[in-house]
Amino acid sequence: MRILVYLPLLLPLLAPLGAQQLAERCEPRLATWLLTASALVLAVASTVSLGVLAATGLIRMPLFAGLGHWSVSSARRDDPTELSVALLAGLLLGGALVMVVRMFWRRIRSLAAAALDAACMPAREGLVVVDDPAPDAFALPGLPGRVVVSSGMLHTLDESEHGILLAHERAHLAAHHYAFVALAQLGAAANPLLRPLAAAVTYTTERWADENAAAVTGDRARVARAVGKAALAARDAAVRSRLPGAALGIFGRRRGPLAAAGPVPRRVAALLAPPPGRRPVLACATAVVLFVAAWSSAEAAHDLHELLETIGA
Repeated sequence: MRILVYLPLLLPLLAPLGAQQLAERCEPRLATWLLTASALVLAVASTVSLGVLAATGLIRMPLFAGLGHWSVSSARRDDPTELSVALLAGLLLGGALVMVVRMFWRRIRSLAAAALDAACMPAREGLVVVDDPAPDAFALPGLPGRVVVSSGMLHTLDESEHGILLAHERAHLAAHHYAFVALAQLGAAANPLLRPLAAAVTYTTERWADENAAAVTGDRARVARAVGKAALAARDAAVRSRLPGAALGIFGRRRGPLAAAGPVPRRVAALLAPPPGRRPVLACATAVVLFVAAWSSAEAAHDLHELLETIGA
């Protein structure tokens, strides 16, 4: 087995650097797409590599070798992969599959619960106002989705900022931001090294909604003030979410006060700065990394296929 099989396992080490560069320097919509694609491609590539390494260990065991009519002695002679490496890869692969299934089940349940809650909420033009003094606002996906705002949040913001709030939350629904977050989390479940990418997707979807609100209102400074006011009010009130994990809110996190929401000051600073560009160099560099990861895992799978043909001859 050539060294290429290990490359998809090493590339996720670049995730923290890539997540920071894309999230902070790239236009939020493009950054969200690139980060989500990176989480998925790197997760699949690393999982394939683990599967290939684990398979080289299985074919050396007489029980499994007999199923495919493979020669155990030939497998031990022709495959340079250490048996300990193959066994470790098998354990990591099993753990990855368990975590992916668990995360997938949790996300499906949360989206189903969100859709059910949204369907049961009477709304006017997709807006639900709940009588709650705690400042809160979030988008609840469904068919159709709902924007839920507490009376406390409406009292916190002045009338001119209500439109900003609605534009932000409606952007979450229109662009299906919950799907980007869920897919990135699936990638991170398969490979914990990709967690920075999933965290960055949560941030860039909020930035995407911020930029949409700025485009609708035409006043970036006013949007920054509204985001800051809403977050400060949530910190003071220590808002506690009572709804499914699919909800996305103006605070950038589903649960917890602003004390745990470090991205909010960065969002405010970004809104007070000129709109970010697309950064084609960053996009191309990301595409190259993803191509290398996919190509390496495909080559590793091809090597395994050739090995199986050789030891089965």
